[in-house]
Amino acid sequence: MLNDRVIPFFEQHDLKLMRMLTDRGTEYCGNRETHEYELYPAVEDIDHTKIKAKSPQTNGICERFNKTVQNEFYAVAFRKKIYTSIEQLQADLDTWMNSYNTKRTHSGKFCFGKTPMQTFIDGVAVARKYEIQNTGNLQSDEHNSISSDCKDEKNYVTSQKSSDSFCSLM
Repeated sequence: MLNDRVIPFFEQHDLKLMRMLTDRGTEYCGNRETHEYELYPAVEDIDHTKIKAKSPQTNGICERFNKTVQNEFYAVAFRKKIYTSIEQLQADLDTWMNSYNTKRTHSGKFCFGKTPMQTFIDGVAVARKYEIQNTGNLQSDEHNSISSDCKDEKNYVTSQKSSDSFCSLM
């Protein structure tokens, strides 16, 4: 999913995925030289940050998204249809995700009544204007300073991966 969908999505918007935040599950953590998930971000120069152990609230937006997917998609889909392949399930999930991201407005912390895609598109200009340096400092293309409305890293396009879902924050 990361290689096939997430990275191309960011590239399509002329953005580089700079950082991923995951929990410390074995599917995400391991030896960088041999673990598939650790190797890919290292090769792509993506910072892989892990949340503190026993602190799921750090990854709360994705944890809540997982609950939404469970309640609104999986619980309904498995009652309505018998899937004979993972491809069928994935196709229905993709349709639901498209609707969730482009048609359904959200009232959450960053969306303010817009769809997640509208929020992402609105934030692309901010992401392009500021470059997150390897040291973690933010540097403006114009004058190496941070504007008053962009002090918090949450204002920048980042990604979080938790379980099998992807959340793009703005």
